[in-house]
Amino acid sequence: MTSAVPTSADLQRAGTPPRRGLVLLGLMVTMALAAMDTTIVSTAVPQIVGSIGGFSIFSWLFSIYLLTQTVTIPVYGKLADVYGRKPILLAGIVVFLAGSALCSLAWSMVALIAFRALQGIGAGAIQATVQTVAGDLYSLRERGRVQGWLASVWAVAAVTGPTLGGLFADYVSWRWIFLINLPLGAVALVLIVRFLREAPAAARRHRIDYGGSVLILLSCGLLVFALLQGGVAWAWTSGASVACLVGSALLVAATVVVERRAAEPVVPGWVWRERVVAGSNLGYVALGLLVIGPSTFLPTFAQTVLGYGAVAAGFVLASMSISWPLAAALCSRLYLRIGFRDSALIGSALCLVGVGWFLFLPFPPPVWTVVGSTLVLGAGLGLISTPLVVGVQSSVPHERRGVATGSLMFCRFLGQSLGAAVFGAIVNSSLHQRLATAPPALSSGLPRSVDAVEPAVEGGHLPGDVLDYLRRALDAAMHHVYIGLTIVAVLTALVLMVCPRRFPIVEVVAPPAGDEPGAG
Repeated sequence: MTSAVPTSADLQRAGTPPRRGLVLLGLMVTMALAAMDTTIVSTAVPQIVGSIGGFSIFSWLFSIYLLTQTVTIPVYGKLADVYGRKPILLAGIVVFLAGSALCSLAWSMVALIAFRALQGIGAGAIQATVQTVAGDLYSLRERGRVQGWLASVWAVAAVTGPTLGGLFADYVSWRWIFLINLPLGAVALVLIVRFLREAPAAARRHRIDYGGSVLILLSCGLLVFALLQGGVAWAWTSGASVACLVGSALLVAATVVVERRAAEPVVPGWVWRERVVAGSNLGYVALGLLVIGPSTFLPTFAQTVLGYGAVAAGFVLASMSISWPLAAALCSRLYLRIGFRDSALIGSALCLVGVGWFLFLPFPPPVWTVVGSTLVLGAGLGLISTPLVVGVQSSVPHERRGVATGSLMFCRFLGQSLGAAVFGAIVNSSLHQRLATAPPALSSGLPRSVDAVEPAVEGGHLPGDVLDYLRRALDAAMHHVYIGLTIVAVLTALVLMVCPRRFPIVEVVAPPAGDEPGAG
């Protein structure tokens, strides 16, 4: 028997609105688990390596978590539609906590990487269902505010994750990075088990698409693996990279064939046939690209070019984490008045202003100008993400909402993986070119490889002219990244035009006083 989450109107008739707040708290804690573990390990790597070894493969602590999380999202989205949101979400939390407990007991780097993969499998269920449950519980008008709360979780995780990881590693043990998840996860489990109610639906026999599920995991896994390893473990033009990309393309083609024949496909054809969902998915790929560029390189820029410490550099990036949830929380009146697509287009325009602003900054730029650019970018991201996810959830029936929401989350993480590869290649190419064309008088004092540039600058033992040259090289590399982000911002506006100006709304929602009826 399947189950379905009642609508906000059902909950209000049942006299249970206060419980929605407790469910939302449980969702926020759950999302915090998955979001925090994306960043909390980064500052504890020296202590982890010192304890269990494995320096040569430690980067897989991050890659495997992102890989398993990303590739499982589409499958979980379908399962949430078939079996209900609550059991899938609870299963994801349990798997995540089991992975966390095992990570805390890891005796080698290989074991820790394997248990991080288990964490990622649980995190995939969390990412696929939290947004869906929020869409089920709250009305069209309320979802903007709720998205602001959920976005704030990512903001807090981005700022506090590395700090907490460093504190645990320095003053307690790196194993507490994972043990802290257990009490937090217990709180989330209690809140969701106790207060989330799903209305029973008519019994129906489902035909599970095992073949499609396996092919989706393999094709997406190989693609994300190629994006994570390309330019890092091997060159983009190497045989390994080409083999992975070609293999992924062949598996994608096989997936399309199998999914077309499946009675209940994991990724139904309507995901890409319906303009609302297809355009929003493309918008979320662009969103992932716009997020990952600053998130990856802005802290390094703040430390090497602006000369700030690690904590201050984190707060430069945190400005994006402030404006994003604020814009997400406040945009509901905008999308109810002018429509979802036009609201997202305004967001893409703000993103273009934010990244374009950076291109005109001098060397070295005043810190307030960098913060201002990032604030504007964050506001634009909030105006892209919330209208699209709310619009998609409101334009599909309840039994399709899990697949639709899962496709958005998958596209975002795919965009982040693609962005990490593309922007990493841009930075490496820019720095390599600067090292190769350095004036002869400076050549003897410069690092021999791109990997040695950042440590050399932060070490502070270089002659003044060499240090200035390297700082300018890092500044130029960052500008090249922002040129790429500017192109992405323009492309974002173009792909959003795939969406119709007016989204078809399948739920009846009374507009707020003074607003036009309906939503775009």
